[in-house]
Amino acid sequence: MIGPEAPTVARTAPDPSAPAIELQEVSKHYPGSPPVVALDRVSVRIDRGEMVAVVGQSGSGKSTMLHVMGTLDGPTSGTVLIEGIDTSVLSDDRLAAIRGRRVGFVFQRFFLLAGVAVIDNVANGLLYTGATRPQRREAAAAVLERVGLGDRIWHRPNELSGGETQRVAVARALVHEPAFVLADEPTGNLDSASSASIMDLFMSLHDEGRTIVVITHNEDIAATLPRRLQILDGRLHDDVRASAN
Repeated sequence: MIGPEAPTVARTAPDPSAPAIELQEVSKHYPGSPPVVALDRVSVRIDRGEMVAVVGQSGSGKSTMLHVMGTLDGPTSGTVLIEGIDTSVLSDDRLAAIRGRRVGFVFQRFFLLAGVAVIDNVANGLLYTGATRPQRREAAAAVLERVGLGDRIWHRPNELSGGETQRVAVARALVHEPAFVLADEPTGNLDSASSASIMDLFMSLHDEGRTIVVITHNEDIAATLPRRLQILDGRLHDDVRASAN
């Protein structure tokens, strides 16, 4: 007699063969009368090394999708997998560890400490890794050099241009060597020249094999990326990959 199958055990360690991010029938509702449906049964897979634009009108749900992807917010229903890990089975501490080690966030508002030198703003991204202050500063200096700010490490954010300040935010997102980077309107507060500079930086990071997801309302920027997801009324309306030609 064949007994019942053993229950499937959810993976709690990264799977090298799994996609970077996968959403399976994910919905997100917020309380109200009626409830606000920010995401409605969204399923999407983002493989390692992809660079993806997420576009949609204000209120379409694109930022909610990014927050759910990065475990900043949990879904009402559905499954969020990060490198094959089912995030629904993880404790708050484990989710925080994933955010601190596997995910890099870049936001439209830079969220830098105004009175703190650039090098320490970036080094703060390693506070929860157990690295010593000299180790954190060494890593911060290296990544600031990588984003073209090696000569500005002792400046404070108010002494930088908008484009330079966003580069500091990108450096902070990269300092812990994340598996992927999620950027929410990273050029929204920048002029056209600074925006182009930031997108060139993201492109170079993608060329190095980084997985990058960029939320943007700028259709011109979205059109330059290899894949474009359009969110409409909380649903995945379109998924277009650039021609290989």
